[in-house]
Amino acid sequence: MAASTTSIPSHIKAWVYNEYGNIEETLKLDANIATPQIKDDQVLIKVVAAALNPVDYKRALGLFKDTDSPFPTAPGYDVAGVVVKVGSKVKKFKVGDEVYGDINENAGNPKAIGTLAEYTSAEEKVLAHKPSNLSFIEASSLPLAIITAYQGIERAQFSSGKSILVLGGAGGVGSLVIQLAKQVFGASKVAATASTGKLELLRELGADLPIDYTKENFEELPEKFDFVYDTVGQSDRALKAIKEGGQVITIAGPASPPAIWFFLHSDGAVLDKLKPYLDSGKVKPVLDPKSPLPFSKAIEAFSYLKTNRATGKVVIHPIP
Repeated sequence: MAASTTSIPSHIKAWVYNEYGNIEETLKLDANIATPQIKDDQVLIKVVAAALNPVDYKRALGLFKDTDSPFPTAPGYDVAGVVVKVGSKVKKFKVGDEVYGDINENAGNPKAIGTLAEYTSAEEKVLAHKPSNLSFIEASSLPLAIITAYQGIERAQFSSGKSILVLGGAGGVGSLVIQLAKQVFGASKVAATASTGKLELLRELGADLPIDYTKENFEELPEKFDFVYDTVGQSDRALKAIKEGGQVITIAGPASPPAIWFFLHSDGAVLDKLKPYLDSGKVKPVLDPKSPLPFSKAIEAFSYLKTNRATGKVVIHPIP
């Protein structure tokens, strides 16, 4: 069934760029973008909040130009919002449902109209029902980061009783790796790196050993780890911090072999699986103190994200 289309505008406001380059220079607000058309397996979402990710500004530089969508491009992978229309084959959602997800199943083959828009479309399989105890702002901060965290730990065949070192523990992905390793995967010990002012946050998230990277080199510690999850691009150094037979996964590639460069596959089933941990508060979203920034401040938000100084996630809300 479809919603009454009278309430859905034919054209929407979105932040878009029409050429590759630095996103702060190419991004422009356009009030005349055609509302995305949905396929049978998709829903149309009224965007309430959208989180930014480094992949957005890397894509804007042309990282995926061989597989990217045609211009104009509205960036944004992460969404939390309300379903306003459903495709004929959609079973899991109905009009009015509050949902969240990373709208691009394959990060390298993203949709033209992302989540920095009044409306966006997504396949049923990449979405999940928003946990009722999370605000739209909190929910929007999770999908890409928590799926990346979960699938990366899974990819390393990490199991209960093993130790893990997280490089960049206060970042969007790292803050969730710490929590998932502890709460979901049963890590025996979680170590994590951050700058001096963020060590207390690492402890709050569950890290047993917070490491101040401004004062010590993690690879020179006598203790070695079963697994290093690198979110910052130091896989060469990470290889010196693992035990014999240990593993390094990096999301900030390219990786120094035998470290593995890992990219997520967006999947609503992962969000569903983690729902009990989010419902109970055992796993919590981490939002940067500047979040949320209003829709009008998208360019400033990207400039801030690019400093690599954000704690947790940068979120855009409200979206008009």
